[in-house]
Amino acid sequence: MERSLQFRGKSISYDIAGAGNPVVLLHGFIESKAIWTKFTEVLSLDFLVIAIDLPGHGESEVCASVHDMSLMADSVKAVLDENAVTNALIVGHSMGGYVALELGSSYPERVKGIVLFHSQAAPDTDEAKRNRDRTIKIVKQNRHGFIKQFIPDLFDPSHVSEYQEGIKSLLEIASEMSPEGIMAAISGMRDRKGGLELLSSASFPFLFIAGKQDSRIPFKLVLEQAAIPEHSEALILADVGHMGYIEAPAITLQAVRHFAQRCFGG
Repeated sequence: MERSLQFRGKSISYDIAGAGNPVVLLHGFIESKAIWTKFTEVLSLDFLVIAIDLPGHGESEVCASVHDMSLMADSVKAVLDENAVTNALIVGHSMGGYVALELGSSYPERVKGIVLFHSQAAPDTDEAKRNRDRTIKIVKQNRHGFIKQFIPDLFDPSHVSEYQEGIKSLLEIASEMSPEGIMAAISGMRDRKGGLELLSSASFPFLFIAGKQDSRIPFKLVLEQAAIPEHSEALILADVGHMGYIEAPAITLQAVRHFAQRCFGG
């Protein structure tokens, strides 16, 4: 069921399905809640599943010129509050993982566990920040050209031809975004403080999912970070890039489902 709420005077859209312990699904950069359709179908058999369009993505409106991680986390908290969810497992793909970490840092009592799905906890390096600024300039000049090049590069290059249907769907989702929404998200990622401190201090568990062929998040970095929390698990996938929910849907869905059961004592 699709719902929406007002957050800072703007509309935030989300889907809600199932019943039971809550699992929140957060998409990545230039994605939308639509990426989680298959996950929601399965997870909602055992859990209350809430898939959110983060600000400026999908059906949610742009809220500011910069969508910093605090703003995005607050939008997620608003959805939790609206649905009387006291704490939830937060699953974040890529940028969604950054939002999950911010939520865990700002509102730890609302988080039962975090899945960093092709994501990581360090802030941008100076070089990465400069690359973000360059990307903003590219988006201003040629948004569609940027999207067309960016999305296929997220997949394992040796198998990218196998995922044309998924790439087409992602291109359609991204093409519906405004330049303002894209640039606000890039700026927010550039400015994030990261969540390394949370990894070492959190009482809740983490699941790291990484692809050996991920061009965005090196799996060796993920392994280093997975050693930090008191309780963490890691799933490392061969022949997978940055898009495990498309490249390895069965094993990643199973991993999230089983982790959710453990988080809630099932």
